[in-house]
Amino acid sequence: MTKPVSATLVCLVVPLILSVPTYCQSNSGELKGSVLDPSGAAIKGATVTLENPVSQYSRTTPTDTAGNFDFVNIPFNNYHLVISAPGFHQSGQDLNIRSSVPNELKITLALGEAKTEVIVTEAGDLVETDSTAHTDVDRALFEKLPLESQSSSLSSLVTLATPGISADSNGLFHGFGDHASNSFSVDGQPITDQQSKVFSNQIPLDSVQSMEVIAGAPPAEFGGKTSVVIVVNTRSGLGVTQPHGDVTTTFGNFGTAGGGFDLAWGGQKWGNFVSANGLDTSRFLDGPEFTVLHDHGNETNVFDRIDIKPTDADSISLNLGFSRSWFQTPNSWDAQNATAWSGLVVDNGGLGPNGLPVGSQDQRSKIVTYNVAPVWTHLLSPSLLFTLGAFVRKDQYNYYGSDNPFADLTPDLQTNAVDQSRTLTNIGGRASISYVHGIHDLKAGVTYEDTILTEKDRFGIVDPTENAVCLNPDGSPNTSPSITGLNQCTGGLQQNPGYLPILAPYDLTRPTSSTGLYNYYGHANIHELALYVQDTITWKNWSLNLGIRGDVYNGITSASQAEPRVGAAYNIKRTNTVLRVAYARTQESPFNENLVLASLGCNDAVINALASITQGYPCLAVPLSPSTRNEYHVGLEQAFGRFLVVDAEYIWKYTNLAYDFSVLGDTPITYPIEWRKSKIPGYAIRASVPNFHGFTAYVVMSSVAARFFGPQLAGIGVTPTSLGSTAVFRIDHDEVFNQTTHLQYQPKKNWPWIGFNWRYDSGLAAGPVPCAGGNCANGPNGSDTVVDASIITPDQQYQAGLYCAGVYATPTTPISPNSICPASQYGSKYLSIPVAGTENDDHNPPRVASRNLFDLAIGDDNLFHGDRYKFSARLTVVNLTDKEAVYNFLSTFSGTHYVTPRAITATIGFHF
Repeated sequence: MTKPVSATLVCLVVPLILSVPTYCQSNSGELKGSVLDPSGAAIKGATVTLENPVSQYSRTTPTDTAGNFDFVNIPFNNYHLVISAPGFHQSGQDLNIRSSVPNELKITLALGEAKTEVIVTEAGDLVETDSTAHTDVDRALFEKLPLESQSSSLSSLVTLATPGISADSNGLFHGFGDHASNSFSVDGQPITDQQSKVFSNQIPLDSVQSMEVIAGAPPAEFGGKTSVVIVVNTRSGLGVTQPHGDVTTTFGNFGTAGGGFDLAWGGQKWGNFVSANGLDTSRFLDGPEFTVLHDHGNETNVFDRIDIKPTDADSISLNLGFSRSWFQTPNSWDAQNATAWSGLVVDNGGLGPNGLPVGSQDQRSKIVTYNVAPVWTHLLSPSLLFTLGAFVRKDQYNYYGSDNPFADLTPDLQTNAVDQSRTLTNIGGRASISYVHGIHDLKAGVTYEDTILTEKDRFGIVDPTENAVCLNPDGSPNTSPSITGLNQCTGGLQQNPGYLPILAPYDLTRPTSSTGLYNYYGHANIHELALYVQDTITWKNWSLNLGIRGDVYNGITSASQAEPRVGAAYNIKRTNTVLRVAYARTQESPFNENLVLASLGCNDAVINALASITQGYPCLAVPLSPSTRNEYHVGLEQAFGRFLVVDAEYIWKYTNLAYDFSVLGDTPITYPIEWRKSKIPGYAIRASVPNFHGFTAYVVMSSVAARFFGPQLAGIGVTPTSLGSTAVFRIDHDEVFNQTTHLQYQPKKNWPWIGFNWRYDSGLAAGPVPCAGGNCANGPNGSDTVVDASIITPDQQYQAGLYCAGVYATPTTPISPNSICPASQYGSKYLSIPVAGTENDDHNPPRVASRNLFDLAIGDDNLFHGDRYKFSARLTVVNLTDKEAVYNFLSTFSGTHYVTPRAITATIGFHF
């Protein structure tokens, strides 16, 4: 794309944003109709109920004086519709809402004995004839689900409610073996950038009405990052003629306090939903120690959705969002007690080379996000709907290093001081035509995005051994701060052949030669254009999904690709079985976070030198490019009677140019990298029990083999030195098995309820674990009989739960003198370490040990049995048994993080 095209788009979308007070969203449908008696007269006050027992969606509305009803903002799914009225026989039918084109019904009720409404779910209602595997979750389910992370509850919901997801720290999740290669579609707005709480602020869960998580072959309308596509429908006030809202306050351990407010109000022609919430806690992120150290954080979220229907054919919607988060980077014991371990400061009386007390590490971050997304839909005919939308979303991320840069020196993890300020601004527009006629449900559309990236990074050396001018007689780096030139290497000192003079001005350990931190500035515009057409053909028991997408990517690199997407599903109605197959070719776009430096940084002489000296080999001056993926799916959905449905999917993904993250200069800032290829097979299963006398349950489980193939081809960062040019290894989001079981019981509608989670994770592949033999990270004495753990500090040995002869490491004491241990007496309580000599990066890597975590929530939504006004109380306990376990260990991407210790949260609410 050229700049004139971008300017033209802005000229088109900005007036729409500014001049239109900007409802049928492209991720949802509408059902309207009329209820009549046998003579054709309208029936006023008939009760109309629309329900899906699997997703737990249920809505009820009365007919108006003209006998009309209208359901809006309906997530795409199968539904059972029931209409009842006094003096008439009850009527029911099945519906499939799969298009934004409104469905219109005319229903005639037969005269007969008045009956109490009873909705009978048949086994056929539980299965969907759809070739794309997905999971549907409505608010009725996740309002009672104990969620693991208050500050990234949407990620927690996806992890706990859908199969194929591996849990990671800080709200991250890995969909089918790829690192965070997920995208969101929020009321049709594409968001393909990372939504974990260390990259961006998520849309608040308060604003979400329903969610469809697509883990199968993505339909043609979705692109960018498609390992998992989360389709979100937000809450609306349209048709809410009597205001409804909630006011809640929350408090818990770790000094947690929060509160929230939401309000829905509207009429048949307008509606507004607004929510606001805040959180303050002393355990905002997952830390590298089970004990919480330096982990305070807070966040604020505001969301507003405005809907207007100026005519029966036109709907206008506007989503507004603002989020702000501020949080500390959790400290390890080493970082919290910097003066206790560093020879640099101990030798100087606890002072750094600048003469100031070093103190504890104090790194912080701030993220500010805003979003504006208007949408206009126009019904051209009863079968033809036009949608036009625009969006502007901006993330401003700031990372602040410690005030004293020498406090940031952490062994094996950080040898450089760093500050960062970066912005990601995503501006775009989309248009689509939806047409429903006969057996066809056709949709064609175009999306254009301009992602503006600005990166400002500041680097400085704080480890005196990193770029030592001279070597001591024994070959070790000389750390004298007064030596600033090679001509001073006298008196037995040798010149360091690896010394890089270009870094001398930014070596803070030598104040006489230092000029401060080095400033790097990067900027890029990433233009993306997508065109697609897709058709869902429903014929007898068949459902065929045929589509093709074209992506044009023009940024630091350029690529374009035609991507066929095809699938077929067959419903064996006699046995309530659905068989499906699907294929998708996709163009996966690189991560935008820190993309500029990762792609162009090696062209900068100072950054090139900094990367080379820390990773020991030349910097890769190759920018990241879009990747190509072919994926194949086969699936089965089976209903067993009216109370159990099982959905299973097997997947094969083959990707050329596979993405991950690494670090530059041993800093906490992560940068995208690109491997030669990946092969990821796996399966995902979900079993659901719809409501059975107040009891509901589901089980999700999956297994993923994430095999990556070297070498690293692009991006800045540290490639594991144990990998050869074509080595195969398991990336650190490979997991053999995980499962979540959720049980929920509420005997009667107005009675108390209980929700319970059991989460089992077999463990992700671990980082550089000391072990005996094989290719593990060993010190100089590595062999099949002896383990040398001296490559990591005593505190890191403690974090890993290492022991020798039954003696565990402590934050200040290693497993044994000199960290040497016989292999037969060596082990870990947090990691699964291969038996001596059996480690293999592909088939038997070190892993995080398996863990079982339990969560509990109990509550009462109507304490005093009120009608209009209700009070509620809820108690949530995450990690009920206070299990000590880690998500990851010395991960290249994120270091070491413990799972949340027992977290108890109480919530009191007022509802009107």
